[in-house]
Amino acid sequence: MTFTRSPLLLPVRRIKPVQRFMAFVLAMFALLWTSQALAIEPVKISREDTALDLTATTEIYTGRGEAFQVSTAPGTDGIVRRIEVRSSTDNHQGDWAVFALANVSEEQIDRVIVAPHFRLVNSKIFWPDLGSQRILSITPSEGFALDRQPSDEADVFRITLNPGSVITFVAELATPELPQLYLWEPDAYKDTVNAFTLYRGIVLGIAGLLAVFLTILFVVKGTSMLPATAALAWAVLAYICVDFGFLSKLISVTAGDDRIWRAGTEVFLAAGLVVFLFTYLNLNRWHQHLSYATLAWILGLGLLFGVAIYDPAIAAGIARLSFALTGTVGIILIAYLGFNRYDRAILLVPAWLLTLVWLFGAWLTVTGQLANDIVQPALGGGLVLIVLLIGFTVMQHAFAGGAYSQGLFSDLERQSLALTGSGDTVWDWDVARDRVVTIPDISAQLGLSPGSMNGPARNWLPRLHPDDRDRFRATLDILLEHRRGRLNHDFRIRAEDGHYHWLSIRARPVLGANGEIIRCVGTIVDVTEQKNSIDRLLHNAMQDNLTGLPNRQVFLDRLQSILSLASGTNSVRPTVITIDIDRYKHVNDTLGIAAGDNILIALTRRLRRLLKPQDTLARLGGDEFGLILMSERDPAKVADFADAVSKAIMVPLSFGNREVNLTASIGLVSWVDQQENAAVLVDDAELAMFRAKKAGGNRVEPFRPAFRTSGTDRLQLEHDLKRAIERKELSLVYQPIVRLNDAEIAGFEALMRWDHPKRGNISPSEFIPVAESCDLIGELGLFAFDRATSDLTEWQLQTGDLPVFVSVNLSSAQLLNNELYDDIRAVLSKNRCDPNKIRVELTESLVMENPEQARLVLEKLKDAGLKLALDDFGTGHSSLAYLTRFPFDTIKIDKALVKDPSDKRAILLRSVISMARELDMEVVAEGIESEEDAVQLAKMGCDFGQSFLFGPPIGPDSILRLLKERFPLMKRA
Repeated sequence: MTFTRSPLLLPVRRIKPVQRFMAFVLAMFALLWTSQALAIEPVKISREDTALDLTATTEIYTGRGEAFQVSTAPGTDGIVRRIEVRSSTDNHQGDWAVFALANVSEEQIDRVIVAPHFRLVNSKIFWPDLGSQRILSITPSEGFALDRQPSDEADVFRITLNPGSVITFVAELATPELPQLYLWEPDAYKDTVNAFTLYRGIVLGIAGLLAVFLTILFVVKGTSMLPATAALAWAVLAYICVDFGFLSKLISVTAGDDRIWRAGTEVFLAAGLVVFLFTYLNLNRWHQHLSYATLAWILGLGLLFGVAIYDPAIAAGIARLSFALTGTVGIILIAYLGFNRYDRAILLVPAWLLTLVWLFGAWLTVTGQLANDIVQPALGGGLVLIVLLIGFTVMQHAFAGGAYSQGLFSDLERQSLALTGSGDTVWDWDVARDRVVTIPDISAQLGLSPGSMNGPARNWLPRLHPDDRDRFRATLDILLEHRRGRLNHDFRIRAEDGHYHWLSIRARPVLGANGEIIRCVGTIVDVTEQKNSIDRLLHNAMQDNLTGLPNRQVFLDRLQSILSLASGTNSVRPTVITIDIDRYKHVNDTLGIAAGDNILIALTRRLRRLLKPQDTLARLGGDEFGLILMSERDPAKVADFADAVSKAIMVPLSFGNREVNLTASIGLVSWVDQQENAAVLVDDAELAMFRAKKAGGNRVEPFRPAFRTSGTDRLQLEHDLKRAIERKELSLVYQPIVRLNDAEIAGFEALMRWDHPKRGNISPSEFIPVAESCDLIGELGLFAFDRATSDLTEWQLQTGDLPVFVSVNLSSAQLLNNELYDDIRAVLSKNRCDPNKIRVELTESLVMENPEQARLVLEKLKDAGLKLALDDFGTGHSSLAYLTRFPFDTIKIDKALVKDPSDKRAILLRSVISMARELDMEVVAEGIESEEDAVQLAKMGCDFGQSFLFGPPIGPDSILRLLKERFPLMKRA
């Protein structure tokens, strides 16, 4: 820095009067045009002055650029001079401070100028001044720039004043704020710093030990209060480390970084107090919204750590507001919970009152109303004292035992936990004053204004459902009259939106000294969802979910009731009509299931328009509707009605910019035989409907008795097969497979049987092709595999590990199903069946339909441990190349080849058996009719035989008895 004297202010006595006046005028104009400050008054210093506050006498100039001119204080000769000072750094903002000192003593005086970096005093709440380097350099009006003394907490410069000297000092400021400027006697300043250092060391030691001690307690005890308290202790330790300047002793902290650290520790302190309050009072037990609010609060404070890096002032200001808000909210919560006998809140009262006193003192300090130098260290010590008191309070909870420990879990807390866990609301009826109170207020659940449901019990009656009012009033009256019992009542109450809520009251009376009921206390629960669930279950049990029509069971019950009435009068003659939509499956496959559902809903609406009140429409299943026609008895009008139904269905439907044209197959039957019941009548109508569908659809077919004898009706068989799967009319029988060399049982082939309720046993050759054509074969095959493996496991549990296997037939549709392998693995795992004891049989023609797909699936089954058998060998393509391509283990020679009467039969059989033996395959011969044939096949090398000669197919129970007879020692072994 340099300074110069202005030539305009030379001594006045050397200039003539006119020149004096002109010089004075020019000087005044120069002062006005340059906007420079007038000369300042010096601060007089004597040797007895230990410390002087120069803040009030220091003039601050902002935005004056890198070259600053100022008038000096008048010297001993009374002359005011002009000096110019230039900044020492390129990034200087043009902020300057000017003060003057006058040594009025006769001795040379040594002093230090001190400008603290941070002062809590007058630092403000909003956008607080967090401090940094204050003075870059100080230039006196005489001599050289002052030397800076080492200090991490303040800018310290040493000066020497000669006797009688008056010196003006120009300070180059780093910031426009200069909260305090002191002039200290060096030894006094040193003593003061040492005293504060000792105090700060003691406070820091206590804070550090307290934080470590609480952390150790958390490790030992592990309760949730201890980590929250330890976190608060560490936050206080971090804050005073920065505030006392201890952090700069540990790490290198620049002046700019100090502001970030200070803001970060204030945020940490604010967050620690919130976490402690929430954890200590267990606020999550009282209301779930308190948990959400606290979590949002803590997350917001967490974001301030990032803000502190970019703008420390904003982060510190918000943290200070959070600290004040936490103190306010805390005293409200503590007061509320304390009045409700919550022990934790009561024990926290002393510590929190001390916290409020600290907050009040901090507010007075940051607003400048407390300006003492001791207040800032005192507030730091106050924080440690607060944490110390909180630590003692928490330790009482952590290590208290006996009755006191149990008392901490108060009755109020137990009740609160129970009600919070159950979701119930307390219902309290003060009978003497006739006042009902619900805690929490149930009015909010009903959309009413707060407190609307509190008051006399009669105020509830207008909002009750009309059907429940009398019952509610009578229940209360009976309780009051008998003065005993319990209140257990369900009723409906209207919410503000007009909907009714089901409420359930469970309460008991409280008797006074005179035996009268003075109070009735219990819980009230909203059970609307449970009631609706029950209603839905009842509705679903009687009505179709999609269309809302009665289901098949309700249709049959209603028809049976009508038939009971019809048997006693001639005026009731019902007609049953069944309706099936033609090619509905194609619509579902083309447009999707959603379109199919919408079509059924639209058809339901059309059919309802044709009905009269006495008629009944139902959905019997899938795309089949049933109709009980009571409004027409004349055959001609019944036929006209059926035609109207057909035409209504034929009206085109628009769906997704597409027009859908539908037709229906309709069967009808009129009741004439009093011996027939509802089920028979519906079956007859369905027979007529299937006949109409078989004839091409889009027609009405009246029932004729001849339909019942039609055994080749494929559609009827398909319908019956669907019902057979639902009613579990299918079963398995097992035909023995024996070893030909010793006639011992080696295994069984599982064969499916269908015991039709009307037609008796139906051959698999009749219903298996039907199942394949209507996509039921997958269910049938999986059923057979599941039942066979389950039976085998049961046999082994009863008899031991037998050397027998079970063969299960596989259909073509199953082999082409990509999920077959997963389904089989799941069944084997469920039934805990050894896959090596299961053989899967496939027909030769099936394998040839899709050889590549068949090979991939068979290899996966083989890898799963299953044995593979080629069934009906010799009746299909008999391509010998496929025997090496596919992983078969067994060949089953068809009975047609075994029974061949020609002379070449032996040659063919011997060739097939020899070929199989060469390929390491076992051979099973089917249809053996005599023992001579069995002996001859055994000599040829055939392994097994299967036919009625060795036993017919029998049920699983008979197989179990057979195995126990043939292998009597297996179980014992």
